[in-house]
Amino acid sequence: MKQQVENPPRGGYTEGMAHIGIDHRLTYYRTGGISTYIARLTHSLSLLDGASAHRWTALHSRKDAGFVAPSGFHAAPLWTPCHHRIERLALSVELARFQLDVLHSPDFIPPYRGARRHVITVHDLTFLHYPQYLTAESRRYYNGQIETAVRQADHILTDSESSKRDMIAMLGVPSDKITVHMLGVDPLFRPPSPEEIARVSAQDSLPERYWLALGTFEPRKNIIGLLHAYKSIRDKYPGAPPLLLAGTRGWLYDETLATISALGLDASVQVRENVAREHLPVLYARSIAIVTPSFYEGFGLPTLEGMACGTVPIISNRSSLPEVAGDVGLQVEPEDSEAIAAAMLRAEQDSAWRDAQSKAGITRAAGFRWENTARIALSTYERVL
Repeated sequence: MKQQVENPPRGGYTEGMAHIGIDHRLTYYRTGGISTYIARLTHSLSLLDGASAHRWTALHSRKDAGFVAPSGFHAAPLWTPCHHRIERLALSVELARFQLDVLHSPDFIPPYRGARRHVITVHDLTFLHYPQYLTAESRRYYNGQIETAVRQADHILTDSESSKRDMIAMLGVPSDKITVHMLGVDPLFRPPSPEEIARVSAQDSLPERYWLALGTFEPRKNIIGLLHAYKSIRDKYPGAPPLLLAGTRGWLYDETLATISALGLDASVQVRENVAREHLPVLYARSIAIVTPSFYEGFGLPTLEGMACGTVPIISNRSSLPEVAGDVGLQVEPEDSEAIAAAMLRAEQDSAWRDAQSKAGITRAAGFRWENTARIALSTYERVL
């Protein structure tokens, strides 16, 4: 049942109780890592013992008519759209009536003034490292405002030590202003049963064996480099398993399709868009390996989810990905297609090694819990007050 706020809770940090708002609007406009972060964070906060000492408001898009706030949260619809050119000003005006003690902006950019204290999450600095991999609109939104955002924020949360180092080096943010809270893995992601594998494989017409790349199809994911690596494999082993590209369309998606055709891989590369979330554990578990040769990642949820399902990760040795995978799987230089191909072939040909890595990945993934992410966030809200 939809929850609405006719008379929003008033602010005032007295006797330990604070009114805390979390900006949930992006979950209506986009799927992907940040939207998952927002949804899982608010849900996990609602389950924490210490959270009941505060009042909570989930600030969502008015267009999201089916929005249901987590238990213990009020739901407050907002008119201001995400990533609008006057978003910061409009949101400041719209939030004034709530008199929030803390506003958490999980998508980088806060309003000019939406609460007594502002906490933001900076997931990564892709837009500064690789501005050429963003649309002009994204460059305008992030690159033009990030310095003001980190300066204005009372505290910054981030997903990895890699992103923390980037903020210190590239934006001059003091180390003690940044707290790392690595993300968690949803309980949905676990080794599926044989019955579940058979059912989903039949429904989705999955190949018997395949390499998997999952995420948004965009340049920073280095899908083009992966395709060249796979072309090298097919040249040496014409009967090699197919490559599945699963995810959602991003910027320059047509370039990915054109590269598949130019390399003569139309018959061996399968593109699967918008796979049902509940089918992902089988998609992971059936694969030889999940291959993520990205130039840059703020965290890398597919790597973590894949490990939780028993899938071997092949990752680039860049940014946050080594923090997620640890010593599980293989790390490669993203510009080296032959190294990517060699790693893919080892995962396919060395079954004993693959089985050992599968078990190690399940063990490592078990340590990533959204409860821990939420607990650090709650501690941060209380600390800034």
